[in-house]
Parts: sequence; structure tokens; C-alpha cells
Amino acid sequence: MKAEIIAVGTELLLGQIVNTNAQYLSQSLAGLGIDVYFQTVVGDNPQRLRQAIEIGRSRAELLVFTGGLGPTQDDLTKDVLADYLQRGLVLHQPSMDKIEHLFSSRGVHMVESNRRQALILEGSVPLENTAGLAVGNGISEGGTHYLLLPGPPKEMKPMMEEAGLAFLQSILTDQKPLYSRLLKFAGVGESSLEAKLLDLIESQIDPTIAPYAKEGEVAIRVSTKAGAQLEADRKIDQTVEKIKERAGEYLYAQTDIPIEEEIVRLLRATKRKLASAESCSGGLLAELITNIPGSSGEYTGGVVTYTNMMKHKLLGIPLSQLEGEGAPGAISESTAALMAERVRELSNADFGISLTGVAGPAESEGKPVGLVYFGVSERGKATVVHTMHLSGDRSMIRIRAVKAAFYRLWLSLRD
Repeated sequence: MKAEIIAVGTELLLGQIVNTNAQYLSQSLAGLGIDVYFQTVVGDNPQRLRQAIEIGRSRAELLVFTGGLGPTQDDLTKDVLADYLQRGLVLHQPSMDKIEHLFSSRGVHMVESNRRQALILEGSVPLENTAGLAVGNGISEGGTHYLLLPGPPKEMKPMMEEAGLAFLQSILTDQKPLYSRLLKFAGVGESSLEAKLLDLIESQIDPTIAPYAKEGEVAIRVSTKAGAQLEADRKIDQTVEKIKERAGEYLYAQTDIPIEEEIVRLLRATKRKLASAESCSGGLLAELITNIPGSSGEYTGGVVTYTNMMKHKLLGIPLSQLEGEGAPGAISESTAALMAERVRELSNADFGISLTGVAGPAESEGKPVGLVYFGVSERGKATVVHTMHLSGDRSMIRIRAVKAAFYRLWLSLRD
């Protein structure tokens, strides 16, 4: 079954609110094996809404509407659909009783327009609104199914879960649900990863492979339709093995977690601890690690030594290393190594990790924007320093540098 989501509301077109309903509904429909091929946003205009219905009906068997069920004159979804299907609107008495009781219990006069919220299309299935007043509708005609849900997410989600899914299940025949697995990668860009998997992506039929990217990490979603979880796992596992053959060195998880969460898990499993010393990243590494619940058992803490004086006073790095003619400077491979070693020794951690560089927007110490050094000091092993030349604005350079450092730490923990 192919579906189209039609969000109704001029406020969506004006950018006054974000259409979060579409994401939720797409995920819910995929779980039933219903493919969402189109998402439409239309304003509170009867002609354009009718056009959207006609177009949607020509290319989908299920139209899911959100919004336009309220009491005001611009809430037109039921009116326009009723006219399009040539059906009347009738009062759903249980919903009307609920509305009247609410107003009387508050001692407030009910405006007559509130009756509109209790109207349903003639012959439709009423969908109770447990979080609001406007009743929803489910109706089928001429091989097309229509699901009408309220616009506010706090009302739409409960209605979908409590009544909408039941309506959809009643019209489904042999639909198979969609199962997905998210593979998370670090240390590789989206285009580089895609190049490694190009033959799999170009030849994909089932399961399907779709890449997604955000700063410093890349995800691959492997999806298939199956009658049960075991069948889906068998099909997905075969594709995952092929992906691992090509890019296993970058694959850190087969679930939607950030790499710092996997690092905390590995530290916990191996009973080791981490400390950090940051300069250009300004504490971002520490923030991401401490965002993970329970990370205090694995992360001893960190220092933000943003100036040379703080590097000297807190980490004991000689000023002759940081300043003066012939000195390597704060932005150097040797300083990154010293920072990682000193913070590990000070905290008695198993790993010390450091970041120093130029996040921008201007050069520093004659070094270009995007040049970042990070060091990884592991107890009993030689300190390793990596050099990066990153692109992007200040915030992008910081997050990319931190994620790259996490990746190298993950490699050390994995070995």
C-alpha cells in the first residue's frame, strides 16, 4: 500500500511551526508495511486542499491528513473531503457530549462553532481524541482510504496509537512491516563510505541501503520487509556482512548511538578510565562524554586549557614549549602529546586525550584555520598524535575534531 501524508495549515507554509507530525507518521506507517511516497503541505484554502486530495488519490491508496479538524472557519479538512466524496457531515454524539461536559464543568459558555469538532463524515469510523476535543475519522471509498487526524502532536500521536493504527490494520491485507537496522560509522566521510559501498547500493533490491550523514558521523540504514523479526534479521545480516567486508574498520555500532556512547561502553567493559585536555574544542569533548548517563564511572574529568598560561599552570607544560622564538607553540604535535600525557598522569586514568588547533575564524600562531592536532596517550604505550586539516565554520571544525578523536580512541579500545 502506498500512502501520502497531507499536512493542512497555512502556519506550516509560513514556517511558523515545524511539521514534526510527518516524521512520526512515516515511521508508524513503515512499521505496518505501508510505503510513504509523498508528503504534501497545503494551506487553509478549500480549492488547494481539494487539489491536494485529487493529486494524492491519483498516486496513493491511503491519504493521511493532519490538521484542519478544529472549531474555526479555517479548519476545512472534513468539509472539503466530505464535499469531494459527496458525503454529509453528521454529529458524533459521544464527542459532542464530551465537549459540552468540558465547557459546563468549567462554567464557560460554549460557542456554537465548537460543535464542528464533533462532526464526522457520514459512514466513517470515528477516532476518539483522548487528549483533545476534535474527533478523528477513518473512511474508505473507491479503493482509497482516508485517515483524518488532528494537527497538534500532543493530540495526533495518542489518536494514531489508540485508534488510527486499529483502523489501518482493519484495511490491510497482506502488508509486511518494514524492519530496519541503523549502522553507525566514524572516521570516514559520507562520500568516501558511499564509494566503498557503491556496488551494493547500485545493485540493491532487498534489503535496501540508504546513507545518512551528520557532523563527524555517518549512518547506513538497511531495511527490508518481512513477515517476522527473525526473517528480517536473516536478510539484514547478509547485507551487513557485505558492508563490513568493505567498511568494517569504521563501523562502531549497529544501533543508533553516538560514538561517545560506545566509547563509554567499551571503557566500562574493560574497566578503564579516560581524562581529557582541550584547547580549540573548548570543552566539547567533555560535554559529549558527560551527556552519556553513568559516564562518571569511566570519565575522570577534563580541563579546558584555552590559553598558554592555563596549559602551563594546570598541565605543567613549560612556557618554553609554548612561547618564544623557536618554540613549537601551543598548536603543535608535541604540545598535543604533552597535553594528553599530563592529563592522563594527573588523573591516573588509562587514557588521556587532547585537542589543540585553530577552529577559526582567523589564523593563530601563523597556523591555518582547520589545522587540529589531537593526542591519545594510553598507559604503557607510546603517545600517538594525529594531524587533521578540517573544513567548515568554527562549530563544524570543533565537532569534527572531537568526533575524529573519539574514533581514534575507539580504535584503541577495540583492539
